[in-house]
Amino acid sequence: MATDNPPSLGRIVILGGGTAGWLAAATFSRAWKMPRVTLVESSDIGIIGVGEGTFPTIRTTLAGLGVAEAEFLSRADATFKQGVLFDGWATDADSYFHPFNMPVGGEGEPLLPHWIAAGEQRASWADSVTVQERVIRAGRAPKRPQDPDFSGPMNYAYHFDAARFADYLRTISVAAGVERIEGTVAEVERAPDGDIAALLLAGGKRVEGDIFLDCSGFGALLIGQTLGSSFTGCGDTLFNDRALAMQVPYDRPDAPIRPYTLATAHEAGWTWDIGLSERRGIGYVYSSRHCSDEDAEATLRRYVGPAGDALAARQLRFQTGYRERQWIGNCIAVGLSAGFFEPLESTGIMLIETALRMIGDLLVPGTRATREAAARRFNDLMRARFERIVRFLKLHYCITRRTDTAYWRDNADPASIPEDLRDLLAQWRHRPPSRFDFTVDLETFLPPSYHYILYGMGFRTEPARPMPGAAEARAAFAQVAAASRAAVANLPDHRTLLHHYRRQSAPTLAQGIR
Repeated sequence: MATDNPPSLGRIVILGGGTAGWLAAATFSRAWKMPRVTLVESSDIGIIGVGEGTFPTIRTTLAGLGVAEAEFLSRADATFKQGVLFDGWATDADSYFHPFNMPVGGEGEPLLPHWIAAGEQRASWADSVTVQERVIRAGRAPKRPQDPDFSGPMNYAYHFDAARFADYLRTISVAAGVERIEGTVAEVERAPDGDIAALLLAGGKRVEGDIFLDCSGFGALLIGQTLGSSFTGCGDTLFNDRALAMQVPYDRPDAPIRPYTLATAHEAGWTWDIGLSERRGIGYVYSSRHCSDEDAEATLRRYVGPAGDALAARQLRFQTGYRERQWIGNCIAVGLSAGFFEPLESTGIMLIETALRMIGDLLVPGTRATREAAARRFNDLMRARFERIVRFLKLHYCITRRTDTAYWRDNADPASIPEDLRDLLAQWRHRPPSRFDFTVDLETFLPPSYHYILYGMGFRTEPARPMPGAAEARAAFAQVAAASRAAVANLPDHRTLLHHYRRQSAPTLAQGIR
């Protein structure tokens, strides 16, 4: 994210609170020190989030806001996340990790042919090239109490309570000078050149601005309803379009907290299981074409068990896809108004962060032509990034070996797989993925993530001819195994570390937010 303070851009108006709106407000006011930021939100419109998972980039974002990690952990009821465990995706009996750590040696490509050649006499790919799988399975935290804020031996992100996180961002933004206006938009006033001039609120208040951020959620009031940006749906590739969610308390106060997201495959979708300090956020993401709402709720309740008997399930309906143009005139869409994917791999907040980083670099004072050039660049980059996320998410489904339900059979149907992914999969049968398969600046998920998913799912690449360096590769694998044992021994239990941070933050919280 840009750290230099950009010159004055006039009045910034953000429509909508929640994670997108308040993260934008905090970034403008605290990271970029902009003095004229207004956020309009309505108490009648709730926060969509049902329990958030994040990407490791969130640590850089939070550090840029100047907050203390302990304070954030307490205020947002956050826990540590080191990756995702996928259970039952390849077959109904298999599981694998997508850890956040990079493979040994960077991207791990020199070791991959040797791992492939080893056949069945090998550990999983993730366990062979990173210590993090064993750390995760042992329930360890990614860092130690003495490590600096937002850093540690393991790469990590967070789980947190979406409502508490938004409230925390609101508190620190208002303290930094952001004006919060409570109200519902009755009309959007346009300027003669087509730009947005002001928001007219119910009750008569008029909120003028020079730049408007549309963080109004699925409704996309500004970018969609007012400015007419078309929506590209991805439902023919990514089938899931509904979710049911519950907040499930632990059976005892000292229950272990998983330091990862558990994603369990089911007949017509998958459940997420996220551990917070006092409860688990559990939800079932599913395809309404393959499952009724009643059957989906029955699946969720079977997964949760007796702990969910007295709990209501909240339903969320969504359309997967993105706006073709996310920046039009003086309006930029950030968050759900720009696009949405199911919560697989936690792309939602990461896309907010990406948009804000681009805005920080591209939005500069100048002529209308300068701004339009920036908008074209932003739209091209964001559209390409969304397209590549579609490809990566589809990878989780399309190489399944499950044939037990129509959902999994349809996901493996070549007709539902993007053409570029079909081409890559055909090549990857004969060679491992290469850096030449990716345009790194457009990728959210780098080649190592593709390796973790491909080979975690049991994808088979034909062994290449004998490669030099076999002895060195065996030594590298042995070093990883030894380092894994040391990491498990040296890192604290996840809940124990969280207790440490809660105690550390108590005096600060008693004095109020900085």
